[in-house]
Amino acid sequence: MASTLAEKIIAEHVGRGVRPGEIVITGIDVAALQDGTGPLALMQLEELDLVRAHNPAGTVLFIDHAAPSPRKELSNAHNSLRAFASRTGAVLSDINEGVCHQRLVEGFASPGDILIGADSHSCTAGALAAFATGMGSTDVAIGIATGRTWLKVPETVRVIMNGTFKPGVFAKDLILKLIGDIGADGATYMALEFSGPLAAALTMAERFTLANMAVEAGAKTGLLAADEITRKFLAAQGREKDFRPLAADGGAAYARTIEIDAKALEPLVAAPHTVDNTKTVAAAAGRKVDQVFIGTCTNGRIEDLRIAAQVLEGRRRHQQTRLIVTPASRSVYIQAAREGLLETFAEAGASVTGPGCGACVGVHGGVLGDGEVCVSTQNRNFQGRMGNAEAFIYLASPATAAASAIVGEITDPREFIK
Repeated sequence: MASTLAEKIIAEHVGRGVRPGEIVITGIDVAALQDGTGPLALMQLEELDLVRAHNPAGTVLFIDHAAPSPRKELSNAHNSLRAFASRTGAVLSDINEGVCHQRLVEGFASPGDILIGADSHSCTAGALAAFATGMGSTDVAIGIATGRTWLKVPETVRVIMNGTFKPGVFAKDLILKLIGDIGADGATYMALEFSGPLAAALTMAERFTLANMAVEAGAKTGLLAADEITRKFLAAQGREKDFRPLAADGGAAYARTIEIDAKALEPLVAAPHTVDNTKTVAAAAGRKVDQVFIGTCTNGRIEDLRIAAQVLEGRRRHQQTRLIVTPASRSVYIQAAREGLLETFAEAGASVTGPGCGACVGVHGGVLGDGEVCVSTQNRNFQGRMGNAEAFIYLASPATAAASAIVGEITDPREFIK
């Protein structure tokens, strides 16, 4: 039976063919908690007398959402994660290591894995052809203790991507276009499988951006085939042994097929307060911007920082616009330092912070004031997302964000990209 990528991965784990809508019990390869949702999961394990990790090497606890801690309450929550790791042998990714989703693709997720995380953007690892999905804290807690979880086999939407990006247009614009077209619930509990000539040509950074934001259309996971580009990425992380080619079968049945022509795309933003409220940068141009944030698990990789630095080099941020740059992981930070990107950002007037989630979740590192507008490379612009329900967030690519920081208004990046 021909299978989609999601069906193939699940079938391998349960040892038989599966069909959409079927409920299965499956083993898991990686389980992840972060400091926002992790403490609740550990409390559940305490109550159930299940304080253990079935697979310590595949259980990863991340301190990234509020790192370093801005409050004593969060410091105590962090210590509960550290204590669990020490007690069970689980892996601890402490402050300054970076965002959980970036760290998972750098060091833990592999093609064909099933990965569950107590964070909705755990689907990022789907770019490595892993069935990666977010779950509630209790579900992940049980997965950690038992090594198993339950899933409903999702239907799959195939997204065929053709053409090439024009200068100033990026993968972030493509995923915003898709979400704007199908809506925030357009793929609820489905898998988005990205394919086509453009998918095969995308860098891993671009693939991670697509998979990361699949959940913003309601998807259970976002998937791309594992190919030579995947192998080279894993090799660069010292994990070539974890690679294997993996793709959907020809003739697999899809619930829906969507085609996107990259040549027709323009730079886009998602306007407040929903991710599917998309419009062209040209339509939003001129909106005064108080803060620009470049980073996160969506666009905080070295390739993203290079794009932003290209726009910012030799220029300064607008005097009334704050600029914050947060690399997604320690390895990204170090590479950015080696390439001189951090110096470029500092000379442009940016505040460069240590790796982590930073301002994205509104806990620290750039909370917005009443009525302020932020252009951010993150994945969500919900009301109150960056710590203030009276503020306004526009989502954009690193190029659009950097251009907007220079002008002090939402600005088309093609003005600064040759």
